[in-house]
Formats: sequence, C-alpha cells, structure tokens
Amino acid sequence: MLSRLSPYWLWLLLALPAFGILNEVLTSTSPKALGHALHPSGEFAARFMIISMMATPLAMLFKGKSFPRWLKKNRRSFGVAAFAYAALHLVFYVLKEGSFAKILGEATHLEIWTGWLAFLIFLPLAATSFDAAVRAMGPRWKTMQRAVYAAAVLTLVHWAAKDGWEGLPAALVNFTPLIALEGYRIWYWYIRPRPSRAA
Repeated sequence: MLSRLSPYWLWLLLALPAFGILNEVLTSTSPKALGHALHPSGEFAARFMIISMMATPLAMLFKGKSFPRWLKKNRRSFGVAAFAYAALHLVFYVLKEGSFAKILGEATHLEIWTGWLAFLIFLPLAATSFDAAVRAMGPRWKTMQRAVYAAAVLTLVHWAAKDGWEGLPAALVNFTPLIALEGYRIWYWYIRPRPSRAA
C-alpha cells in the first residue's frame, strides 16, 4: 500500500505540521507566538532527520519487509523536509531575537552554536538532494551525505542543552530509536561473530 502512495501525498503529509505552526504564528496576537513556534519547528526538523537516517538500519534489520524498503526509497524526501523545518526554525529564531547584535551575543552559547553548525552542515546536503546532483557527484555524493551523522550529534546537543539541559529527556526519547538502530548497524558490520571459512 505504501508503495502506491504518490510522492505528492507524501509531501502533503510532511507539510501538515508546518501548516499548523504557520497558522498559529500568523493568526496569534501573542507577542510570544514566535517563541512558541520555535520548539515544534525544531522538533519536526529533528524527527524527520531521524526518520531518514533510520531507513538503512531498518532495512538491514527487517530484510525484505515493505515498510523499510519504502522508507529507504523515500528517505531523501524526509531529509529535505528536515532541512525545510530547520530553515523555518531558523527564521523563527531570527525574527524572535529581532536584532543582529542579540543573535551575535548568543552565538557562543552551546545550545545556539550547535544549532547553527548543524544547519550549515545541512545546507550542502539539501542543495545536492535532487537526482541530477546525485548523478553528477557519483560516489562523492554518498561520502558527503555521511556528514549527516555530525549534524545529528549537533542537533541532539542543541535540543538537549536548551533551557539549561531541560530538553535532554525529550531529545533522548526522540533519538533513542536511531541510536539503537545505529548500534545494531555497527554490531552487524564490525562486531557480530562470523562463521569461519573452511580452509
């Protein structure tokens, strides 16, 4: 059933949270509306990134199952959606702060510079996410895409460190499935016992 889902329907589903977030910002009269929009936009950016990164280890764990195959086929869509929500998160942050001086003054805070750095890593990954770029770059595309692991670590710290590490429980709840699956992937390729070859 998932294999018959049109990419346009998938993009609509991925955009639904953004519609709700933007509607709240545009219709609210509260001066704190931008601040309230920061958290959900950032959380959806992280969640879609996590889902895109889970595709390969899920396909390894559940060989032949349809959902991991579908997810692996559509992981670029989730990755691009993650970048779009991260960009929205950044726009809300800049508008909320209201001045370059205030943004610059916070730039050295752990919960801030990790977010900026994660976004900068995301930029080239999103910019080369279309088929023509994949074909043009060849094997270099996969090598560059591995930078997403650094972005994931930075995103985890960015989320956890907000408000004096009050975000740690929520960050761990969201990242634990990915951490577990990546642990399985490392075990599968590097640690698991392998039958000895006959001489």
